[in-house]
Amino acid sequence: MRILTKKTFSLWVKPLLWLQKRHFGNILNPAKLWGRKPVLFWLVALFFGYLDRKKSPIDAVMRSLVCVRVSQLNNCAFCVDANGMKLAERCHSLEKIKALAHWQTSEHFSEQEQAVLTYTEAMTLNDQQVSDEMLATLATWYSSDDIIELTALVSFQNLSAKFNTALDVPAQGFCSLPIQPQTQQNTVPTTSTADKEQLRSHNEK
Repeated sequence: MRILTKKTFSLWVKPLLWLQKRHFGNILNPAKLWGRKPVLFWLVALFFGYLDRKKSPIDAVMRSLVCVRVSQLNNCAFCVDANGMKLAERCHSLEKIKALAHWQTSEHFSEQEQAVLTYTEAMTLNDQQVSDEMLATLATWYSSDDIIELTALVSFQNLSAKFNTALDVPAQGFCSLPIQPQTQQNTVPTTSTADKEQLRSHNEK
């Protein structure tokens, strides 16, 4: 990482670090940087905790698809790793996971997922813009309040990915599945028996 982490942290952040170690088995690399600014760390943690709550109007698989796709577009190694692990826990289709980097040419995504990913990429990529048509399509499944929350989720993941990329936060080996960053869109990956066994083993952990 481009900024050294502290050997000791404020009492304000130790509860968050304890929760991470309990859930992930280790303190997350970004937390070692956010932990230098306790108020910011708490605000970021509470923000994402709210967006990823169980009662979110955006279902869990969709939230993870959004987070992983934004991670891929930002080339954030840590984000792909950590969000990929959560996607693998939530989504039982390895075909969908492997195809996410080129979802436009994949048959594994529903119309709703395609609409959300289109909006996600328009928000994330500098050469794209959100259009009224995108919002009208999203309104097929989501209320205006829901779209605000979806927009907040995409925005948060971009903040997180850009933070980690700028400071060169490395992956921690959480996800062993083949979740790649940008791939050639006309290349459709195949799913081997070994891949399926890998997903089954991953979900049993």
